[in-house]
This record gives sequence, C-alpha cells and structure tokens, in this order.
Amino acid sequence: MEIRYAIVDDEEPGRTNLRLAMDAHPQWRLVAECDSAARAREALAGGIDVLFLDIQMPRESGLLLARELGRLPEPPLVVFVTAHSLHAVEAFEVHALDYLLKPLNDMRLAHAVERAAALLAGRQRGAYGTALRAYADGPAYLEQVSVRSVGRIDQVRVADIAWIEAQGNYVALHMAGRTLLHRVALSRLESHLDPQAFVRVHRGAIVRRDRAAGLSVEGDGSYLLHLRGGGCVPVSERYVGAVREMLGS
Repeated sequence: MEIRYAIVDDEEPGRTNLRLAMDAHPQWRLVAECDSAARAREALAGGIDVLFLDIQMPRESGLLLARELGRLPEPPLVVFVTAHSLHAVEAFEVHALDYLLKPLNDMRLAHAVERAAALLAGRQRGAYGTALRAYADGPAYLEQVSVRSVGRIDQVRVADIAWIEAQGNYVALHMAGRTLLHRVALSRLESHLDPQAFVRVHRGAIVRRDRAAGLSVEGDGSYLLHLRGGGCVPVSERYVGAVREMLGS
C-alpha cells in the first residue's frame, strides 16, 4: 500500500537528507516538506499517514505539535527526529515511539519505516494516539505503559504490574495471568516509575511495593521476596536492606 508522509524540519539539509534516504522505500510518497510546525498543520489537512518531526525547532518545538496531534482520535504516526538529548531518546523508548538520530542511519530508518507500515496495516492509529498522548502530555511518572509488538500497541496500567524483570534489551512486565515483553532497558523504565510505588530489589528486578508480602532466606543464603497473589522475586544482598525497610522488619 502507498504510505503518504511529510517531513518537518526547520533546516533544509535535514529535510534533504531524509528525503533522499526515503528514496529506498518506493511505496512511501512524500506529500510535503515543512520548515515549521505551522506549515505542517497545513499539510496535515491534506491527509498524512506518517510525520517525520524534528524536535528542536526555533519558533515552535516539535513536542508542542506532537502534543496537539496526540489529542486527535486517529493521529498520523510520528517518527521523531533529534540531533541529541538522551532524555528525549529514553522517553521515546519508554513510550514505544519511534525516533531517528541525526545524522541519519539507513538501517535505523528502515526499521522505523517497517514498524510504521505494520501499525498502519493493523489499523492501530487509535492505540498509537494513546501512546503519543502519554508521551507528550503525560504526568511526571508513568501511569500506563505502551507495549509495542509487530503491528500492535497494547496499553498496560502501571498499577496492574506486580514486578518487572530485565531480559536483555527488553523487560518482562509481570501481571496477574500474563506477561508482556517491552523493548526498553530496565534502568530507563525505572527512571519513569514513581519511586513511592516501585522499588529495585535486584540488578534485574523491580517490584511494586504494595505487592511485596515477605522476605525469606533460602538454604544457600540467597533471598526471595514473596508477592501477594503468588510468585517470588530474587533479592540481591545489595538491596536486602531496602526491602527489609519497605516490609517494616
């Protein structure tokens, strides 16, 4: 299927580089190049599937436009483009949003293009809008996590997560009766969780405080945190003190 896209970047070299890189994807049709958020709004009126949006623009930042788009029932998909800002990149990953770093990397671009096409084919604009709102207009700490798989976005309430386990480049979100894999580093996700609600108990595990039931010492000297509703999470010696303080013992 043909995918209509627009490029929003106040710098002409940035627009040119992306346009030339997109020549490798013939099913994508460029319908507008915009040097400001104001001109992007005009282009959006004509119908856009995907917006490549620069974050740092002088007159109006891309984030303000993204916040506006996130309020639409079925917004265009946004691929954020940024030259730097580690915090912004972390936020994109936590909220399952796509981004490109300048200078462009063809492989990373191909990955973003593939993911966007899968979401459009799966008619996921409504679910994507929820993820975009959570990023652009959300509270200081996460209240929901947008979990992205091929062609799909699932919304998970943070209050429903019992514990979170590191699994390579992913985390496993453990909930009652199911577990979902979310592509983000545990440390990055932790920085967006309310420390009053979650506590680190191991290099590879974070537990929701109100799910902690008790601590036990096993025969080999290791520690296990028992959870309300069943299940156990290993606790490393480094975090035993914090866990005991949490449990009041």
